[in-house]
Amino acid sequence: MSSERTVFQSMSQKHVVSLGPTASVWEAACLMTGANCGSVLIVEPPGKLLGIVTERDLMTRVLARALAPDKTRVADVMTRNPYCVTPETPVADAVLIMIERGFRHLPVIGAGARILGVFSVRDALPREIGAAQSLAEFNEQVNDARG
Repeated sequence: MSSERTVFQSMSQKHVVSLGPTASVWEAACLMTGANCGSVLIVEPPGKLLGIVTERDLMTRVLARALAPDKTRVADVMTRNPYCVTPETPVADAVLIMIERGFRHLPVIGAGARILGVFSVRDALPREIGAAQSLAEFNEQVNDARG
């Protein structure tokens, strides 16, 4: 029955990680690092979704072009009007969209255009892989501590 899980049930991040369009790319990177997530939604108050900035965007649109992170605005490097899904979308459908369109992050928009967060490719992984990943990270940390 795991294929019938919805994107909202599977989302690891239940709060919205967002910035305004004039924020710097550096702020976006700091926010993503602090929230341990791979994307930030670019939102105009009171809650209009303008775009999304992902880790990959930072790599390809900022670092690869040698743009100054503190001077580059997120609005200049974001993906505008990103493809969105509803909270009821089955995980299998979301994964298909990601594969077909080459996305790793899908904003989740609920009733009344309310932004609920982002479904990421990591959220689509079976829990067993997530658990194995956590174990691998734990082992890595233990080995690092032994130094």
